[in-house]
Amino acid sequence: MDVMLTATSNAEDTHFWFKGLRRTTRRLLDAELQGTRPAQIVDCGCGTGRNLDWLQEIGPVVGVELSPTGLAVARAHRRPVVQGSVLDLPFADASVDLATSFDVFYCLHDDQEQRALSEMHRVLRPGGLALFNVAALDVLRGSHSALSGEVRRYTRATLKAHVEAGGFRVTRLTFTNCLTFPVTLAARLSDRLLGKANIGSTADLQVPMAPINAALDLTLRLESRLIRHINMPIGSSLFCLARK
Repeated sequence: MDVMLTATSNAEDTHFWFKGLRRTTRRLLDAELQGTRPAQIVDCGCGTGRNLDWLQEIGPVVGVELSPTGLAVARAHRRPVVQGSVLDLPFADASVDLATSFDVFYCLHDDQEQRALSEMHRVLRPGGLALFNVAALDVLRGSHSALSGEVRRYTRATLKAHVEAGGFRVTRLTFTNCLTFPVTLAARLSDRLLGKANIGSTADLQVPMAPINAALDLTLRLESRLIRHINMPIGSSLFCLARK
């Protein structure tokens, strides 16, 4: 995990995937909030804390992170973080308006996933909003899966079922990274053909050559506009908004 977080911190400002995540999430979240300002936001398992930079524009936010590497990067950038676990969030019951989770749940074993969902539900106020971003589709397992300690990848049906079992009401559920799906699929199939699928690699976290990175970023800019109006039929990630 420390290797992944270090590689992430070196890439997330410029890599097309991270830029697309921030852009699309902001659009969908703004649409759901409809101008309301959360009094308290918590990012559960915030990693390096990069998403705190834009979440602070929406409302007061704090990130919770267990990894010393993630905490060190976040604090070096003066991001508001506390050390803690998604399995035992250091917040009182019903004290949070928006709880977010970016690419955390797919690394949790079944009992841990249930507990993390329970914790997010516990800290949210009635009517509070939860945001989940997770890895999608087993066909996309590859070397990045081994690096991140991936336990599962979700389908629309499984993510919806797990979130609803946690006591939430799903309000929006869509694939993301749809227009770049062929690129991701080709990379993951290549991992398998070359026998690299079970060997952790930071290859996915290396910023592509500038023209390629710019082209893929432009592709995801287009998707972020489309996704305001329609759900994507397939993609490498799943995005879910749900209410307590």
